[in-house]
Amino acid sequence: MPILVVDDDKDLARLLALRLQGVGGYEVCLAHSAQEAFERLGLLATETSANIDLVLMDVKLPGIDGIEACRQLKSHPLGQDIPVIIITGHDDQENLEAAFDAGAMDYVTKPFDNVSLMARVRSALRLKREIDTRRQREQELLELTHQLEAANEQLRQLSSLDELTGVANRRQFEMTIRQEFRRAMRNKSSLSVIMIDIDNFKAYNDIYGHQAGDDCLRQVAKALSSVLKRPNDLLARYGGEEFVVILPETGSKGARSLAESLRRAVEILKIPHRYASQSGLQVTISLGVSTLVPQRDEDPTKLIAAADQALYQSKRAGRNRVTGAGI
Repeated sequence: MPILVVDDDKDLARLLALRLQGVGGYEVCLAHSAQEAFERLGLLATETSANIDLVLMDVKLPGIDGIEACRQLKSHPLGQDIPVIIITGHDDQENLEAAFDAGAMDYVTKPFDNVSLMARVRSALRLKREIDTRRQREQELLELTHQLEAANEQLRQLSSLDELTGVANRRQFEMTIRQEFRRAMRNKSSLSVIMIDIDNFKAYNDIYGHQAGDDCLRQVAKALSSVLKRPNDLLARYGGEEFVVILPETGSKGARSLAESLRRAVEILKIPHRYASQSGLQVTISLGVSTLVPQRDEDPTKLIAAADQALYQSKRAGRNRVTGAGI
């Protein structure tokens, strides 16, 4: 475990390094000022930081003294976990309290006693190992937490999305319509719903097969999604070939205009359908629109039922059209 010795007395620093290397077998590097120590530790970002596990710092250093250097080291993110042992003379005992206040964990006195020196060094390095182990476990726990959060988010998305088309599923629609209905009731604002059905879809499946039918559903869902621009608008697969759109804070005029845009978006796809009942022999959709300013004695079923009835009227009127409900 690398040790940094910081002492402006070069002979004493080398002697201390030899003792640490000879008795403990430690890797030792030297610095002769606080500035040089900060550079070796990477605190000044002037060079690549050394991998240091312990600092032995003399109290009396040129420029920034050892106590202030210790304080700055412990206040830096790169140095806060590195133990510092202060090197002091027998006549510097009054500085020890200040050194401990600055973040030093221990001290050694000059001249050095090998037994005491190595015992304090081993204790400091043991503390550093424990800190590193704790940090590693904290990091592993943090990474595991992030993985769990990501997994939970993925599960949440999977539980709210239609597997085939990638839009919201029926469950998400029912949850959202209740939330938006309550919000519109509180705000006394308009809430609109658009029910959508792919025209003659059973015939399409019978003619082209279910794989082509699935691809058709995906294309229609993508086209419908491209029309919705507001983050609070929701497109969901209602079931089979039916889709539904929730439009918060949208009046009947705006909802019918957007429904017409949805109709055109699917028409533009020009998906061939040789047994389509309407002209053009391509896949189209029929839409029913309902709008309501919710009252306290009402619930979302009224809004949904009205849009469904309007959709039925579009079907009866020849399909590939938008019909508004009168509620």
